[in-house]
Amino acid sequence: MSDVQVITAREMGVVGCRRCTQVWPVGTETCGRCGKTLVSRDLKSLQRVWAWWIVGFMCYIPANMYPMLQTRTLFTVQQDTIVGGAVELLTHDAVGVALIILFASVVIPLGKFFAIAYLAISVKRKNAASFEQRQLLYEVVEYIGRWSMIDIFVVAILSALVQLNTLAAVHPGPASLFFALSVIFTMLSAQNFDSRMIWDVQARELGDE
Repeated sequence: MSDVQVITAREMGVVGCRRCTQVWPVGTETCGRCGKTLVSRDLKSLQRVWAWWIVGFMCYIPANMYPMLQTRTLFTVQQDTIVGGAVELLTHDAVGVALIILFASVVIPLGKFFAIAYLAISVKRKNAASFEQRQLLYEVVEYIGRWSMIDIFVVAILSALVQLNTLAAVHPGPASLFFALSVIFTMLSAQNFDSRMIWDVQARELGDE
């Protein structure tokens, strides 16, 4: 495997469109298929990744501190955070729903934060993980980003369905806004990561050998 020669797109004189993946000769300014501006490497990619990452993490903190859902009945008003709501579901034997909410609203967002930070750091220093594993991690982060909104969907559906005037009503809490913003910002952070930098590291390391 060490004798395999890696040829990059730059060395072949081509550049790929990051939107539609069409390949064009180097020097082509815009993609003829989708119209996106073509760049061989986005030199400010990591700056935007960290900027969106920090803002997203800042929003994720109040998203877990403030109530996600406010349930009002005839005599009581109950406010639940993300974790508190999952615990409440567990007490009502809704184990499956509680685990889905915990996984989608806690495990996945935190995993995305760690994964994006790891990828951004890995392109600047040597890492034990292979380049294929890092590329796979990036693709997984990109794919699961949309599923982080499941908690917001649940709140929206409950707020629309449970409106019984004075008897009962469900309203979204302030955490829902922060959580939605956190998901959006982490998605933007992942999308701004130029995965081609992973393979630039490989090319540099092979060149040093």
